[in-house]
Amino acid sequence: MESKIARALELTYDPVAIIWTDEKPDKAVCFKKGGTWSCVMGLFAGAARGKTAVFDRETYGCVGGGVGLGFGNQYDCFPGSIECFCHFLSKGNEHFEFGRKIAPAIEKLLGKAFAATFLRGERFMKSPEQVKKFLELLPMVDIPNNYVVLKPLSAVNGQDKPRVISFVVNSHQLSALTTLSYYEAGNLCNVIIPKGAACHQIGIFPYREAESEHPRAVVGLTDLFARKSVRKQLGEDVMTFSVPFTTFKEMEENVEGSFLQEETWEMLKKTAP
Repeated sequence: MESKIARALELTYDPVAIIWTDEKPDKAVCFKKGGTWSCVMGLFAGAARGKTAVFDRETYGCVGGGVGLGFGNQYDCFPGSIECFCHFLSKGNEHFEFGRKIAPAIEKLLGKAFAATFLRGERFMKSPEQVKKFLELLPMVDIPNNYVVLKPLSAVNGQDKPRVISFVVNSHQLSALTTLSYYEAGNLCNVIIPKGAACHQIGIFPYREAESEHPRAVVGLTDLFARKSVRKQLGEDVMTFSVPFTTFKEMEENVEGSFLQEETWEMLKKTAP
C-alpha cells in the first residue's frame, strides 16, 4: 500500500501496519517460544525497516509486550507475582520480603542482569502502589485473533486488514503529523501521549482510540527502555505516531491541498534533524 503521507513527509522508515489475524504469515520473524525476554519494539523497528514480524500468546517477548499487543493481562505471569512486578517497575524487590526470597531463582531463570534490576527496580514509578493504579488504568484487551502482525505498510495488500498504522518520525515529521491530525478536526485535543510502555503506545492505546467516537493519535517511544532497544536500528531522535486505520485513511485524503504541499513544510524538510 502506497502512502501519500509517507511520500510527503519523506520518511526514512516505512510506516508499520499492525494487523490482527488468524493466519500466520510465511517467512515472518518471531520470538522463540519459551525464549528469554525480548522487547517487542525491536521487531517493530525491523518492520519499519522492511521485515514482517508476528506474535502470538506464547511468543510476545515480555509480559509488557503481551499486554501491549493485546493478549490480555500478562502481568499476572510476571516472575514471582504481579506484586513483584509492581516493585520491579518502582523501587525494587529488595524492599519486598517475598521478592528478596525468590531473587536467586529469578537469577537462574533470567540471568544476573535481570535479577539485579529485579532487586534494584527500574524506578520508572515512585511506589508499588502507583504501579497498581497504573495497571488499573491501562486499556488492556484480549483480542479475538491468534496473531498480531507488524508489517511494513508498503507490503500491505488487499487481503490485510490493519488495525493501526504507526509512523516512525523525527521532530519535524511529528509536528507535521500532529498538524495534519487537526486539519479538519473540531477539537483541540486530537493527540495524546499516554503513560505506558512503547508497545502499549503502538498497540492497546490506539486499539482503544479505534473504538472511541473521536479517535485520537497516540505519540509514543517515551519508554526509556524501548528507546535503548531501538536506538541502533532507528537512531537516537525518533518517536512513534500511531493512529487507527480509519483515521489514517482520513489523514491520507487530506494531504492534497494541505500545508504539506506548501513552502513552510518544504523548507523544514530541508533542515530536518
